Amino acid sequence: MPPQRGTAKTVAYEDLKRAILTLERKPGSALEETELCELYGLSRTPLREVLQQLSGDGYVTLQLNRGARVSDMTHFTLRDFFLAAPLIYSAILRLAAQNATLVQIDELKAAQDAFREAMDTGDVTARALTNDRFHRITGRMAGNSYLMASLDRLLIDHTRIGMTFFRQTRGAKDERLKLASAQHDEMIVAIEDGDEDRAAELALEHWALSRDQIELFVMPPGLEAPLGQPPKLKSA
Repeated sequence: MPPQRGTAKTVAYEDLKRAILTLERKPGSALEETELCELYGLSRTPLREVLQQLSGDGYVTLQLNRGARVSDMTHFTLRDFFLAAPLIYSAILRLAAQNATLVQIDELKAAQDAFREAMDTGDVTARALTNDRFHRITGRMAGNSYLMASLDRLLIDHTRIGMTFFRQTRGAKDERLKLASAQHDEMIVAIEDGDEDRAAELALEHWALSRDQIELFVMPPGLEAPLGQPPKLKSA
């Protein structure tokens, strides 16, 4: 849970999360306490409580005698990301189809409306953050604390990478973005119908759609490192 004591702490917590997810705060960059105290109107003790919470949530790394830094994205961590993502996303969507409540389905539909609006306006930050919200709601639908912790960590890096994926473009990539939105709609239908097999299948299709573009973002020319393949779908 985010810090609850005092509006300034809550604002700092939420704003730092947003800045990290949207790459305003670059991966691995230092978080200077003096700057942050002045920015958010906090003294050092409550600011450190905020940073500790962000560290626990995976946004920040705390280093002894070196202060806080934005969680980095190395090729080692991103390889783990590629291996784990399809497994976790498909498990989340399967459980979401089993456990989603009507209230949660309404929340998911509202999140999709916001995502569709962001797609129409071309606002890259809004696209990334509304997509993040959509998938976090599916995590809450799944109702599994172990999977939710893994999903939360995955989405930090996925959203940061998504700042590149969601840039306004023309041609083939633009069609991918339209298909991503259409897949969200299909996920909602599968969850609403309780069709867990189709929901899990859609999770893998959705991952496959963005995977190639994500690889282009994280793999510099000349680097050869095997990344995780999505599990093969069973033939009907």
